[in-house]
Amino acid sequence: MSLKLYNTMTRQKEEFHPRENGKVAMYVCGPTTYNYFHAGNARMFVVFDMIRRYFMYKGYDVRYVQNFTDVDDKIIQRGQTEGMDPLALGQKYIEEYFKDAKALNLLPATIHPKATEHISEMIEIIEGLINSGLGYEVDGDVYFAVDHFPNYGKLSGRTLDDMKAGARVEVDERKHFPMDFALWKKAKPGEPAWESPWGLGRPGWHIECTAMSLKYLGAGFDIHGGGGDLVFPHHENEIAQTEGYLKGEMFARYWMHNAFLTINQEKMSKSLGNFFTIRELLENSPGEVIRFYLLGTHYRSPLDFNEQNLVMAQKGLERLQTSIRLAQQAMDRKGSSKNERIEAGLVKAAKEAREAFEKAMDDDFNSALAYASLFELAKTMNGYVQENPAYSEGLAEAQKTLVELGGVLGFDLLHPAQVSVEQDEILAQVMEVVLQIRARSRLKKDWEMSDFIRDAFKDTGIIIEDTPQGARWQIKK
Repeated sequence: MSLKLYNTMTRQKEEFHPRENGKVAMYVCGPTTYNYFHAGNARMFVVFDMIRRYFMYKGYDVRYVQNFTDVDDKIIQRGQTEGMDPLALGQKYIEEYFKDAKALNLLPATIHPKATEHISEMIEIIEGLINSGLGYEVDGDVYFAVDHFPNYGKLSGRTLDDMKAGARVEVDERKHFPMDFALWKKAKPGEPAWESPWGLGRPGWHIECTAMSLKYLGAGFDIHGGGGDLVFPHHENEIAQTEGYLKGEMFARYWMHNAFLTINQEKMSKSLGNFFTIRELLENSPGEVIRFYLLGTHYRSPLDFNEQNLVMAQKGLERLQTSIRLAQQAMDRKGSSKNERIEAGLVKAAKEAREAFEKAMDDDFNSALAYASLFELAKTMNGYVQENPAYSEGLAEAQKTLVELGGVLGFDLLHPAQVSVEQDEILAQVMEVVLQIRARSRLKKDWEMSDFIRDAFKDTGIIIEDTPQGARWQIKK
């Protein structure tokens, strides 16, 4: 089966044909670095990381570009609020992004370009737009003339009249047309600014993605991705300015967007008090659980985020992790299975799981359906282990397949991150019982038993100390 993906531009699924055989060039819009990224951002990052991983699994050489918007109105405002230089603030949250990205097991992009490092490229493109009549300068500001670009609105399917009536745009009577958007902004006192042919200023939001995608991927690259909220105006404006600059040459071959994330059936909003950053969610849930939840629904379907669903996601992930762990324990035991029927059954189950997984992912990256193939294989493995708790070549093949396919979705089922947390909790519970038993021995003046327990644990690296407040334990360092 050939791989199909939904192209927002054509509003239908299409067979994927890369610009260059064996290679995929992707550009995915990154964060504006004025805060930790939120749960909605996380869905986009996780979805396109999953898509990238599946292309790699299929044998493609993937060049993945994800930018950082490190100069922007929000960054400037946040810097003023915190009394911090806006560019330093942007760099701070770039560093924080990588911490949260690691927790969600996001692969680093091939290139993470910053807007502030590509000012010259943006100026060059803006000059080209002005020279072709698609851009105009007004008192140090430069705007794109949307009514001079015939195909404006082709991605979102809106007309200029629709956009004029429904969009939120800056009120500026100097514009030739209300929907014209900023390519370059004249500097205001105290703001970061760069020299340009139009005086000191800084780039508009949309122009940075044009400059960076063209620099690192070239015109006609394969996939431009982002959240559904970026279709208009961001991606619409990107297309207009890029294809205008390229004199009609195609910007990107496929446009992909994930659906919105809601919180308890409501749009995420600070005013509603349901705005969560991933940093906040990580305080209570491991990153792999959050990731498992975000991929449990097809990326083009709306996803509602609530605590109950997160708990269910954790249980689902633990089922797969438990299957891997039980299989490993069985294979670590002495002896092996000699039942050819069972061996063949496990090998068949592994093969069928891979086929079902690939069928789901080839159909517009249906991770939700891909999950089903993993759970079915895990169920077969569990049935074998219960009846034949011994090494089996078929079990080894099934376990290997489950680990590999889980890895395609970004999960390390063989070495799950939360295993250490679970083990710490179990150890704490065990030691609490040990201290209770030892306390009873001391009450009975059974000093021999008390000392035996203390010395036995000391040999394993756990120190038990008696204090006026009672006994306590710690791992020897």
